[in-house]
Amino acid sequence: MLKRLGIAAALMTWAMGTAWAEPVKLGLQPWLGYGPLWVAQEKGFFDKHGVEVELTNFNWDQDMVAAVASGNLHVIAAATNTTIAAINAGVDVKGFLILDLSAEADAILAAKDIQAITDLKGKKVAFESGATSDLLINYALKQNGMSVADVEHVPMGASEAGLALISGQVAAAVTYEPYISAALKQADGHKVLYTAAEKPGLISDLLIANSTWLQEHPKDAEAIIRAWDEAINFIRENPADGEAMIAKAVGSPMEEFEPAFKGVRLYNATENKQILGGEFQGSVAEIGAIMQAAKPDEIKMIPTPDQLLWLDALNTVTQ
Repeated sequence: MLKRLGIAAALMTWAMGTAWAEPVKLGLQPWLGYGPLWVAQEKGFFDKHGVEVELTNFNWDQDMVAAVASGNLHVIAAATNTTIAAINAGVDVKGFLILDLSAEADAILAAKDIQAITDLKGKKVAFESGATSDLLINYALKQNGMSVADVEHVPMGASEAGLALISGQVAAAVTYEPYISAALKQADGHKVLYTAAEKPGLISDLLIANSTWLQEHPKDAEAIIRAWDEAINFIRENPADGEAMIAKAVGSPMEEFEPAFKGVRLYNATENKQILGGEFQGSVAEIGAIMQAAKPDEIKMIPTPDQLLWLDALNTVTQ
């Protein structure tokens, strides 16, 4: 009888520690650079590496940051500038994996009568505050001797901005793929005015999480990194299948997805170590400086690598 009770207790302990463990709640947006997360889920790579992950889609950066700050999410996929802004707002998060770098896949779209960034003076421009679109428009304006004070900001998410341009509500829209291709498909003379390729390293994305959660769940963070790594390898070895999964997840037809996907660079675990050798830190300093100049009351400090990143899990995976 005691032996049976011991077996029952052991089974109960096992169940509570595995099958009944809380899944990792991960928030993301329909952005191509987050594609390996959907591939990892569909191919079972999270389960293979011992972590249950629930992916939840969002439309706004600020909603994801609020959810991770409140504990409703454990992890979010977010832009580097979003992470800098969150830290400045007192949200205790750190990045633990670089996901992607964007070039042509983040852009400013404009009506046919707009020929240059300087033509936007006094015009309505749709973009989401605090997101990559905010960073890109600030950089483009600064490079042309202007600031956001020179345009009329229309607050709008990336999924809506392109539609606002096509319908004539605004003169320009700052958005990213697949919304760029979707908007241009409906365009009548509308065009790409400026892209993140003008400043390599300006737009990048991280997996970030509450610092306490990372300290308490290092194995979950490691498992997510391993699953991401395997998903990137799968996409590179099986591009047709992998890209089809991502296109479906972001709601993009393949004829629009394929050229758009070329504007994104994904980073596996080994490549993370390489870019973290110095290149990424330099980009963070530049991104922070742009943000600080645009919003000095909100961005009081540019995080150091130790303040921005927690690399224990990545180091374990790549050792």
